[in-house]
Amino acid sequence: MSPETDSQPDLATPDSPRRRALLVVNTKARQGRRALDDVTEECARAGVTLQTVDCPDRDALADLVRARAPEVDMLILGGGDGTLNAAAPGLADTGLPLAILPLGTANDLARTLGIPLDVRAAARLAVSGRVRRIDLGEVNGVPYFNVASIGLSVELARELTREMKRRWGTLGYAVAAFRVAKRMAPFHADIRIGGETHRVKSVQIGVGNGRHYGGGMTVEETAAVDDGRLDVYSIDLRGWWEWPLLYPAFRKGRQGAWENVHTWDCTEVEIVTRRPRPVNTDGEITTHTPARFRVRPGAVAVVCPDGGPKRE
Repeated sequence: MSPETDSQPDLATPDSPRRRALLVVNTKARQGRRALDDVTEECARAGVTLQTVDCPDRDALADLVRARAPEVDMLILGGGDGTLNAAAPGLADTGLPLAILPLGTANDLARTLGIPLDVRAAARLAVSGRVRRIDLGEVNGVPYFNVASIGLSVELARELTREMKRRWGTLGYAVAAFRVAKRMAPFHADIRIGGETHRVKSVQIGVGNGRHYGGGMTVEETAAVDDGRLDVYSIDLRGWWEWPLLYPAFRKGRQGAWENVHTWDCTEVEIVTRRPRPVNTDGEITTHTPARFRVRPGAVAVVCPDGGPKRE
């Protein structure tokens, strides 16, 4: 369900109307300062007029996008997946194309879209790539790009400190996950899809919109961020010792082949638990169960290389 992008202009073409860019970079992120210099040089080379804005408050990012959208033709945003998530409501409301500078630890949306993780290469792509529309997931009105989850990932978000990310990089996700899995107790939930209720005992339920999450885990082997679908999984581990066995399958998106992992794909799903449980959206705890999910097809325009992963 990928919209056609052949008619979208190349952002570097001289007669392209997209010649004004708003740059917002999280200077606290790794390589944040370098990104400012790289983007400035690439924009100057491509003839793109650049407006640089400081936005230290993550919660103010969506409003900043809404306010500046009439003045510019694209947003170049530097940061991690949490920063991109914060901008999502403003991007969906305005239709302003997003160019990503992957400055976080995991950079899962950038990996999904095939955006280079090298800052200079990503800056070059920002002013020379093509525009493609991708989906947003939404839970209780909160949008997200990659995955929303309940259970182990919430504790993982609390366990994974900034210092761990700085010291271990993406390996920090695995280290924190093993620590959390040892103490994680299963919970009961009803997963309601298409008029059917699936009752599960789970340590984690995930609802993926994109392809990658959690430092390189794969939501589902054939998942794509523009396929108009949500991929749901529920994990019932009998003990923490099973996690290392399951880990390789999650890296490849083949966890559904395991007997104790249940999977579905859908456009809407409701998850109800006995007591309210927090929901993690792209690494941030943003809402609680009961959780109502839906997919918003083609909700956001992004600048990316030609092609990209498609659901087979």
